[in-house]
Amino acid sequence: MLRIVGAFALAAAIALPGDGSAAYGKNRQNPQPQAEAIQDRYCLQGRRWGYPGNCQFSTYAQCMATASGTIDSCGLNPTYAFREWKGPR
Repeated sequence: MLRIVGAFALAAAIALPGDGSAAYGKNRQNPQPQAEAIQDRYCLQGRRWGYPGNCQFSTYAQCMATASGTIDSCGLNPTYAFREWKGPR
């Protein structure tokens, strides 16, 4: 019985990483969260979409790619276009 416990203790000591290991979280570099793109910055606008339109695009290029081949166009979401600027006065 003592040999079995000793064998498990030895195996555990060998299997565990040493100090400074990333497995224990020491010295681990956690990446900073990336700024998420705003999903509704641009709106697909046209007759079938109404106003302000289909506002689910984070870039103008995404919106224009969706609008290609149709008579629809893209514009800035009015929520962002007419927001009050809160900079220094």
